[in-house]
Amino acid sequence: MTIANGWPVLIIDDEQDIRDVTALTLTDAGYRVETAADGAEGLDRCEQFSPRIVITDIRMPGMDGIQVLETIKRRFPETEVIVATAFGEMETAIRALQLDASDFITKPIHTEAMMVALERARHRYATRQQLKDYTRHLEKGLTRTTLQLEETVAFQDRLIESSMDGICGCDGSGKVVTFNRSMERMLGLDRAEVMNRATLERFFSQAEYHRFQKDLAASGQGGPNRLMLYETCLLDHRRQPVPVQLSATVLKDEHESAGWVCFFRDLRRIHRLEQEMSDQARLLHQDKMMSLGRLAASVAHEINNPLAGILNYIRLMLRTVKKGPLPPDKHKQFAGYLTLVETETDRCSKIVSSLLTFSRRSPVSVGPVSINEILDRSIVLARHRLELGNVSLSTRIADGLPDISGDANQLQQCLLNLIFNAVDAMPDGGTLTLSAALEENPETVVIRVTDTGHGIHEADMGHLFEPFYTTKQEGHGIGLGLSTTYGIIDRHGGSLTAASQPDRETTFEIRLPVEASVLNFPGGAA
Repeated sequence: MTIANGWPVLIIDDEQDIRDVTALTLTDAGYRVETAADGAEGLDRCEQFSPRIVITDIRMPGMDGIQVLETIKRRFPETEVIVATAFGEMETAIRALQLDASDFITKPIHTEAMMVALERARHRYATRQQLKDYTRHLEKGLTRTTLQLEETVAFQDRLIESSMDGICGCDGSGKVVTFNRSMERMLGLDRAEVMNRATLERFFSQAEYHRFQKDLAASGQGGPNRLMLYETCLLDHRRQPVPVQLSATVLKDEHESAGWVCFFRDLRRIHRLEQEMSDQARLLHQDKMMSLGRLAASVAHEINNPLAGILNYIRLMLRTVKKGPLPPDKHKQFAGYLTLVETETDRCSKIVSSLLTFSRRSPVSVGPVSINEILDRSIVLARHRLELGNVSLSTRIADGLPDISGDANQLQQCLLNLIFNAVDAMPDGGTLTLSAALEENPETVVIRVTDTGHGIHEADMGHLFEPFYTTKQEGHGIGLGLSTTYGIIDRHGGSLTAASQPDRETTFEIRLPVEASVLNFPGGAA
């Protein structure tokens, strides 16, 4: 990989930590870096800084990355743009490539992938600049000595051959005079069969060639330093269609057409990505339907059992009442029946409440959260449950943990969920260890809940945080507690993981960044 040598790069991202880390990495690699916190600021920096390469996030408040890309390509067409997308945003990445982005990288950004994308963008920028100079030289028709011309042609040939895009040049009659290696690979044709023999028309269907000629001649499309850009299909050596993105310019000689230069980007990769995205969407739909089926089955099972008990007790009481006035000796029995009805009704209510908590996010009150206070409150609230379960509590909590930005009530709910799960995992009693500490670089609060229960089997570990998945006995939950906890921690910019040693212990670990983004919260403000 070549040295950057001060290439100007602009980073546009609404998350400061990402901007800072990326800028530091690129500066160390030899790039001259500027940053912007949103799309509008990024466009202003393009005016002032004139970057050759822009790395922009897709999801940003106000102007998103696609709008930034479109504006840059309209106002600064020579600038190369790399878009950063999150996992699962393949459709957006494809849209960016169709708008002439040089490449895309996925978040979290890996340094190696970013450097490869930058190298490609630099190569593409340099190629376009050199080809532009070459075209300008041809149009001016400068007189050179034979040696100078030979040297120029040799350099230009090397330049054209090194391009990753297909390049095809034609003279005024449409005969092919330039046909690089990328064109050979794309169409499966030997240039010896094409150069000075075939015309550009050979690579198109009749309808598409007419479209090409019409668009090229249209006002505002063809002409010196004017590019046309659209998608079409070329015909390979077997006359099979190859989807491409076409850009072309007309070469002028004394105000008359001297030929064309065409650039072709192979879109088969993009189309494969589109197919993969379609397949993923279909699989996702299937997974959703399977989840819905599991939900229906779980809810039906969990609610039918208490409802059956309620119905039986009511029938018993009705049968007794129909026989006549209630005997005194039946009062106590009826009171027991009503107590059981109340218990089972409360059970149904809790099941429904769990479903509602999982299915819709509660409004979030974002503010500074004291981890030490949350831990203290959670211990107080859980103490009775610990005593009933014959579970002893061991704490290793550092003093003076820094505040984080988030919702205190939701974080407390997460801790209580993990504590109660730990108690349930120790039916015969045991020890629960609650620890919390601060890690540096970056500052992260780490909370661990460890129990001495029966552990979790390896086959179950990969499903722990899936909705409706539970290892508990029937009637003791529908598998939403850990899913809900995982979602809350994720919205706080943190992570939730589990590690277990069967028949020994299980540890759940929460990691919360001190500088958590509130943009992930419903109703949160940046």
